Amino acid sequence: MMKFTVVLCAVFSIFLSSSPSRACDCGGQGKKAAAPVAESVHGDVQGHRNCFHCGMDRERFYRSRMLVTYVDGTVVGTCSLHCMATELKDSQGKNIKSVEVADYNTGLLIAAEKAFWVIGGDQRGVMTSTPKWAFAEKTAATAFMAKHGGKGATYGEALTSAEQE
Repeated sequence: MMKFTVVLCAVFSIFLSSSPSRACDCGGQGKKAAAPVAESVHGDVQGHRNCFHCGMDRERFYRSRMLVTYVDGTVVGTCSLHCMATELKDSQGKNIKSVEVADYNTGLLIAAEKAFWVIGGDQRGVMTSTPKWAFAEKTAATAFMAKHGGKGATYGEALTSAEQE
């Protein structure tokens, strides 16, 4: 089913590229490219350019990207919480050292459990119909909700929501 979703997303991205104001639910933005990210911000992207599960470009979707590091030294990069939920499900039994997520505003990786999460709102999510964004600061999450809607959540709540989709 996941491969079908990726193919479908690619087809929609091609179709929508002639209409930049539209976007598919996977976060594709037609011809609109993501803002350039400073080299220091996306160092993790160099080693993990594409999402391990769906193949999407992690630099393009830098605001939602995640990185899991296992105790054995294995590192897996994903484009979104949706794909991270798949990774965590597939890797049951492996000991996790850390799970990091990009801060929505800066693109810097932060501990997923310490992040202030927002579920919902009017900003299209990545690989989901219900967006889930992480923020390093509570004030930034609150400002985002005031402007774009959504509700505050913990990492556990955001992960559960992604698992249920």
